[in-house]
Amino acid sequence: MKIVSVVGARPQFVKLAPIHKAALAAGVEHVIVHTGQHYDPMLSDVFFEDLGIGAPDVHLGVGSGSHGVQTGAMLAALDAVFDEHRPDWVLVYGDTNSTVAAALSAVKMHIPVAHLEAGLRSFNRRMPEEHNRVMTDHASDLLLAPTQVAVDHLATEGLAARTVLVGDVMTDVLFEVRDQVAGAPSVLLGELGLGSGEYYLATIHRAENTDDPARLREVAAGLAGLDKPVVLLAHPRVVAKAASHGIELTQGSLVARAPLAYADLIAAALSSAGVVTDSGGLQKEAFLLGVPCTTVRTETEWVETIQLGWNVLANSAEEIAAAVTRPHPNETDAAPYGDGHAAERVIQELIRAAGD
Repeated sequence: MKIVSVVGARPQFVKLAPIHKAALAAGVEHVIVHTGQHYDPMLSDVFFEDLGIGAPDVHLGVGSGSHGVQTGAMLAALDAVFDEHRPDWVLVYGDTNSTVAAALSAVKMHIPVAHLEAGLRSFNRRMPEEHNRVMTDHASDLLLAPTQVAVDHLATEGLAARTVLVGDVMTDVLFEVRDQVAGAPSVLLGELGLGSGEYYLATIHRAENTDDPARLREVAAGLAGLDKPVVLLAHPRVVAKAASHGIELTQGSLVARAPLAYADLIAAALSSAGVVTDSGGLQKEAFLLGVPCTTVRTETEWVETIQLGWNVLANSAEEIAAAVTRPHPNETDAAPYGDGHAAERVIQELIRAAGD
């Protein structure tokens, strides 16, 4: 059996790692296509190396652009890739432009599509990620859901017959990396001259927090006013937006630096007093690591983190300060994101469904 995985952004590279490992273990041919949606080396190439994936088989080099331009360029390039490889499955990940472009290209070519991380919903139609995930789910032949909540969403939309609960592959790789970095000091400790628990870790990248100058200025001011140093792992897009808006990303308690490789990111989160983010992946990673999280959004797809008290939504500077300094959450043994073996279930489900 042959699977073509299409990825293009950092969270997808992380999800790809356990899938690639499970595919090789099962004797499945696995072709990796990197669209180039994230083209900064720290957000793409280094992840393939650090996660033991190896170089992609195909690199489209699409780069940045408007949603239409970027998605159209991917579509044009992917048709030829799928025609050459003719896989049994095209596997798409998450909710990016790479996801929806690969799903649409494969469907038009009558190649079965499986969507990993299917069924997540924010119910915020202003988010491009919401458009991408809904359209991909309805186009796909097999919906690989990470949680029971996701399964329920898909059933509500009439997609239960295509849905399988497999767990979350991010849990697989996180547990593995967590064990690798356990006890190793974060690189940030040396940089800042601080001890464990003496700083907050932040990532802010979503359009709703960065495109509007007033909004980005408020978020930056909220982080700058916190009671401990805040290390902002600044995506190149955020750096460019801040520069164009005339906003300083290093001010007060706020210190901006380049993004970290994945293992270093996990070590940095483990050593922090808390995480502040608008990233879906980091919300969940913080929960799995037992690190309190504050999410700078009006909603989250990972509602379990809220329900269990490990995540709080905050939007104003005052809300961010209150959430970050809240009492430590109660410990929990709940495991809504699986047991660390989701990738194996994904590959076995693809083998089974191909046989059917």
